[in-house]
Parts: sequence; C-alpha cells; structure tokens
Amino acid sequence: MTPTEPQDVVGTVGEIAVYPVKSLGGRTVPAVQVGPGGLAGDRAHSVLDATTGERVTVKTTPRMRTVVATGDVEQDTMTLTEVLGRPVRLAAADAGPQADAAAAVHLVSRAAIERAAAGEVPDGCSAEDPRANLLLNLAEGQDERSWVGHRLQVGEVVLDVVRTPKHCLGVYAEVAVPGRVAAGDAVRLR
Repeated sequence: MTPTEPQDVVGTVGEIAVYPVKSLGGRTVPAVQVGPGGLAGDRAHSVLDATTGERVTVKTTPRMRTVVATGDVEQDTMTLTEVLGRPVRLAAADAGPQADAAAAVHLVSRAAIERAAAGEVPDGCSAEDPRANLLLNLAEGQDERSWVGHRLQVGEVVLDVVRTPKHCLGVYAEVAVPGRVAAGDAVRLR
C-alpha cells in the first residue's frame, strides 16, 4: 500500500467466525491469522460417511447445523456420529478439493442481515446463520455488494472482493495480502 493510495473507512469488524468443519456451526474468535486460503483453521475438515466415503453436507443433512465444531477431530467425529445416527469421519481439507469452496473469506454486514430479516433473502439462504467469516458493522450508506471488483483492507489483510454469493448474504473475497484481523479493526475500501 502506498501512502497516497486512498482509503475510505467503510466500517469495522464486528465479529470473526471460524468454521473448523465444513457444514457445522462456527465459533467466534477475537482475532485470527488470515493466509492465502482464508482464516486459519476455517473449514479445515469436511464430513464423510464412514461407509460410503461420500461427503455429508448441511444441504442433505440439516441437523449438522446444530453441531458446533470444537476443532478436536476425535470429539467432533464422536458428536457427529451420535447426532446423525450413523458413522462418519472427518477428512482434512487438504486431502481433496472442496468442490463447492466459494472463496477464501465470506463477509456479511449487519445491514445485510437486517435486509434479510425484512424479507430480502436470496433463495436457499439462511438469514439466521449467514455463515460469514467476518460480520461487519458498516457506515451508513455502505452496502458490501457494491464492493465487487474492489479491494478492502481489513486489519493487516488486503482482500479482493470477487463476487456476491448465489445462496448467501454478503460478498466473497480472495486474500491478496495475508495478515491478522481482530474484532474492531477498521474496514477500508481501497
């Protein structure tokens, strides 16, 4: 970043959520390291049926949403097996591609959640659980959907906002410059 590059503060980070196991509930953290692939520990594992080896997702098994991953593979596997009533196992994300991986970071504003509560919800989206990594408090008049094609600086991290999701609130972004993000950090539009 050059000193002459304009930076408009458009909001702050309200909450940070990490989802250690894809399709399970996440946990809020005060700060996180963000690498090229996203938040450290985020979606590090996916759930597989222990018998067939097929992926099990919240789309086909909505009860998964009620389980909050601890990040302890053994404990999470036991809990899921009990909740789902069938044997499952967790597979490390690096063991195979996440075919439906959307982008490295998912950002959603509180304003988007308020719009969703008023009825402006994309088809297939859960307004109650937007599954965002970064929940943002935006300045009046800001709408994250207008950021597609732009860069953001969030804490130490620089993000390229690449698109709006089809079935979720907010925007998806790729990591241009890794670093640390903490709750309360400024969000700057570059």
